[in-house]
Amino acid sequence: MPDKCLLILLDGLGDRSYASYDHQTPLQAAETPCLDSLAARAGTGLFHASRYGEALPSENAHFALFGYEMTDFPGRGPLEALGSDIDLAPNDVAILAHFTHLLKDLDGRLILKYDRSCATIEEANELYEAVGEYETQGVKIRFQKSNRLFGVLTLQGDVSPYVTDSNPMIDGRFISEIVPLEGHENDPATIRTAAALTEYLTWAHKELEKHPQAALRKRQKLPPFNGIVTQRAGRLKTPRQFTDRFGLHGASISNGVVYKGIAKYLGLDAIHAVNTGDHARDIKKRMLLAEEALQTHDFVHLHMDAPDKAAHTKNPDSKRKAIAAIDKGLAETIENFLTDDMLVVVTADHSTPSQGYMVHSGEPVPCMFIGDGVRRDNVTEFNEVSVCSGSLGGLRGTEIMGMMLNGLDRARLQGIRDCPQNQDSWPGDYQPFVIK
Repeated sequence: MPDKCLLILLDGLGDRSYASYDHQTPLQAAETPCLDSLAARAGTGLFHASRYGEALPSENAHFALFGYEMTDFPGRGPLEALGSDIDLAPNDVAILAHFTHLLKDLDGRLILKYDRSCATIEEANELYEAVGEYETQGVKIRFQKSNRLFGVLTLQGDVSPYVTDSNPMIDGRFISEIVPLEGHENDPATIRTAAALTEYLTWAHKELEKHPQAALRKRQKLPPFNGIVTQRAGRLKTPRQFTDRFGLHGASISNGVVYKGIAKYLGLDAIHAVNTGDHARDIKKRMLLAEEALQTHDFVHLHMDAPDKAAHTKNPDSKRKAIAAIDKGLAETIENFLTDDMLVVVTADHSTPSQGYMVHSGEPVPCMFIGDGVRRDNVTEFNEVSVCSGSLGGLRGTEIMGMMLNGLDRARLQGIRDCPQNQDSWPGDYQPFVIK
């Protein structure tokens, strides 16, 4: 039976069907002989990290993939801070934020003109220097960089994470006012946080409007970065660490800041991978990193974000080509992992539609388990439709981690208590009985 697991996570792999593909998805339309050959020797099914129809961001979906409930989820802001090596005190609030271009109408309402733009490193650094620190009402606010124009706002003081976003995420929409979330309207800390954040964003807009860089970009006929938008506030919690809970020494291979943050938060070793734009080469490099990591780890998460990024261009054919390239790279490396002692799981965190306004969508994604003892089915193609008849059925939420523990012969028989900790894996971390 397998005693190690490789989880290959193809971010945003799921999609919708399009008339240009004869009502198939990009995954169905792509040439994927390697993935299809794996499906033919696997147990297949569908997976959704929460409830069918619920659109999830990657960070929430990964919590379920790693076996954690949302009660342990701290919010995207703190995870981004951890991944960017930004120090957070236990009571700090961290918020995802980035520079953008805003317009103001006659009533003073701010409109998100260009949510995402390009800037040089020097331009970005000037912006952070201009509006990097602010203090009001006993709240200290810092804006620190994670990736070029994208960063993390940290708030210190008597503050609360229960405030609304300001970022509508779609060009042409009004940015939203920042107010307490329902149920926190009368909480002084939440009221203070909303007011302080509103004051800071107003100040930052005025400072950026008069910054010399704004005039220069206007002369260059480029949109100036004259505002900041925010989303997904949160605060650190203290989750049970991955090894303690599941008895597995884990590692996570990715190039994304948030995945490094999740790894640090849950106690997996973060291994940095590089994206070059050559998807076949990038997946091969990751597979080599995984092979090395599995020498010292029991569980390796390999993250590949190319399908998701291609889908965000809102061009289904870009996604189809990205998937085909990944398949070619896998074909050159996967055989080294198809051994009796290895469980290989291939799935995605969510669906990302290649057309329309939605960032992510709520359809389930395909999933397959390959390894000794896995129930094989008659499915011979790996896509959102073919796997519906597979032996795994429909996995939801943390069930996928439960199935990985089963595949490794580590699932705990309910009611068995061999150690004081409430561990999901078996055997537990217990001490031998000693007769003195």
